[in-house]
Amino acid sequence: MNLIPTEQIQHRIYFVRGHKIMLDSDLAELYGVTTGNLNLAVRRNGKRFPSDFMFLLTTEETRALLLQSAIPKGRGGRRTIPYAFTEHGVAMLSSVLHSERAILVNIAIMRAFGRLRELLATHKDLAQKLEKLEKKYDAQFKVVFDAIRELMKPSPKPKSPKLPPIPLVKGFKQIG
Repeated sequence: MNLIPTEQIQHRIYFVRGHKIMLDSDLAELYGVTTGNLNLAVRRNGKRFPSDFMFLLTTEETRALLLQSAIPKGRGGRRTIPYAFTEHGVAMLSSVLHSERAILVNIAIMRAFGRLRELLATHKDLAQKLEKLEKKYDAQFKVVFDAIRELMKPSPKPKSPKLPPIPLVKGFKQIG
C-alpha cells in the first residue's frame, strides 16, 4: 500500500548546500505528527543525526525557500528556522518514529528520493548525448539542438494576473 503518491513527496524535496533535503515541517505533516514532536524525537536521539543527515538552515536559506513558497509566512507560520533532513536523515527517522504510518511514509519517501535520483541521472545522460550529437553534426543542426535545449529547461512559474483597480463609489474618497 502506497500511502502518499511519489509525485506529492517529490514536490517537497529541495536542493540546499548541494543536498536533496526535506524540511522538518513537511516531514512532520507526512508522518502525521507536529513539527515540535518530530524535532523532539530527533533531539532525544541526537547521536543518530550527524550533520550530513540533518542540519539547521541559515536565515538566508530560509528566506530563499520562503521565496519558493516552501515555508509558510506571516501569521500562523513558523517562527523558528527549519531543520533540513538529507535522504540519510529521513531514513534514520524511521528508527525514532515508531508508528505504522511512519513506516509506510518512510518507504514512500525513500522511493521518491530514488525516483528523483533516476530522473536526474536520465537528464544528465540526455544532455551528454545531445552534446556528443552536436559535436558530430555540422552547424546546420545547431538550431535544432538549441531548440531541444530550450525544451529541456524547466518552465518558469506563471505569474498571477494583475487585477484591475476597484472603481470609486460615489460619496467615498480614495485613500492613499
